[in-house]
Amino acid sequence: MDAIDRKILTILQENADIAVADLARAVGLSPTPCWKRVQKLESAGVILGRVALVDPQKIGLGLTVFVSIETEDHSRPWLARFAAAVSAMPEVMDIYRMAGDVDYLLRVVVADTAAYDGFYQRLISAAPLKKVTSRFAMERVKASSAYRIPEAAIER
Repeated sequence: MDAIDRKILTILQENADIAVADLARAVGLSPTPCWKRVQKLESAGVILGRVALVDPQKIGLGLTVFVSIETEDHSRPWLARFAAAVSAMPEVMDIYRMAGDVDYLLRVVVADTAAYDGFYQRLISAAPLKKVTSRFAMERVKASSAYRIPEAAIER
């Protein structure tokens, strides 16, 4: 990945709808080589997809909850069961396996506390859990889906 690839990634993270001609102009290439670089980044799995970012408040999903989970079972079968069940729950936006005093951290987005309670009931019946702690977000101060592309990204 060279400086042009990093610039392409930076621009596409801000606006994936940019025309190839405009993207090419912004990175100093002609359209065909620019498009080939985008395709190469996609085939390499660097670009995972292109999506529309939606404001959850405007679609009636006004409550974000960070859910910490502790378990006593760390076996592969338990994890497979837990991961399959939780991944299938549309309210779950992110699942992280953690180091430290919490085993898993979920970001859950729902309409309100009643919707969260319904989610919670399904969660605790999905797999044996030791402890579930819910932290309700009061305000989203910053949200970004764009990663800062490091200068030292792998050069090939």
